[in-house]
Amino acid sequence: MTDERPESEEILETPRLLEDLLRSNGPSGYEAEAASVWREAASFADLATDGLGSSIATIGGDGESPLVAVVGHIDEIGLVVTHIDDKGFIHFTNIGGWDPQILIGQRIVISGRNGSVEGVAGRKPIHLLDPEQRKQVVKLKDMHLDIGASDRDEAERHVSVGDPAVIDTEPVRLLGNTLVSKSLDNRVGCYVALEALRRVNDDGGPPGRFAAVAAVQEEIGLFGSRTAAFTVRPDAAVAIDVTHATDAPGIDETQIGSHPFGSGPAIGRGSTLSPRVFELLRDAAEEEEIPYSVGASGNSTHTDADSLQISRSGIPTGLISVPVRYMHSPVEMLDLRDLENTVRLVAAFVRRLGPDTDLSR
Repeated sequence: MTDERPESEEILETPRLLEDLLRSNGPSGYEAEAASVWREAASFADLATDGLGSSIATIGGDGESPLVAVVGHIDEIGLVVTHIDDKGFIHFTNIGGWDPQILIGQRIVISGRNGSVEGVAGRKPIHLLDPEQRKQVVKLKDMHLDIGASDRDEAERHVSVGDPAVIDTEPVRLLGNTLVSKSLDNRVGCYVALEALRRVNDDGGPPGRFAAVAAVQEEIGLFGSRTAAFTVRPDAAVAIDVTHATDAPGIDETQIGSHPFGSGPAIGRGSTLSPRVFELLRDAAEEEEIPYSVGASGNSTHTDADSLQISRSGIPTGLISVPVRYMHSPVEMLDLRDLENTVRLVAAFVRRLGPDTDLSR
């Protein structure tokens, strides 16, 4: 098979930082490995962390205003060991939201006391299920992890109760500009925040100050962005996350809007989001000729924007989302053109913020 796309379409390379982030593990509450990759790449900026482990990289002169925070969450969904039985099989519960059907038969990697331990997620084979069982949706409690241990003693030499685990997979390029990986939700947000910070820094710096944030514990309650808001104390904030790409089969655009691959970043507009920040993001996209769509929300956005906008005395907050297919699976997929245009939009937005920018409702 050959890629018969138009010769004029530019094929982008996978950014090295994004690939390094995707190859690292970091489920909610256990983000240290992924966070260390991000912090190393952010060494050109002033670095700080808060008590939960969120990472903050800031550029701009001390005391300059406005200070804008661009926040992506660095945690991913995962599993945590709850019990090891006499035969050495490992039982677990979820970290974040899983579709159990996706987990069956996957290779997993557990962060054990002496390093990584590979295994698989298993259940009773279909051959041994009675007809009624075959009709039922599998539940996480009916599954187990198998590392090949002969008994509990052998398993416990490698794995302990409380150890986290994630899907064991590598980033893969498909046709054109498509990239497939686990944890695009939301390593892409952390990549966008830091890459935009780097570009603004290389271009002479922001009019005020600019903080890129890699927040922790989003998947279990939007916790990291909430505490980071008190550390950073921004005048405005933009959350960077992912949204559902609407060009896959079965997606109803009448319910969630139109955000196909190649349409650029989806700019959030809704009750909990700042109208002024939305307008500034929209204007920046149009002036820079960056393709974009608009994603509407009536209540919660289910992103870090929800916690940011009610932190401290209230922070004018916007939301930008990158379209992704197959969210919360080992094969999350994006179009690298949308990723690049999201970086461009964030950088353009930050450059337009000055001391006189009105962010009031």
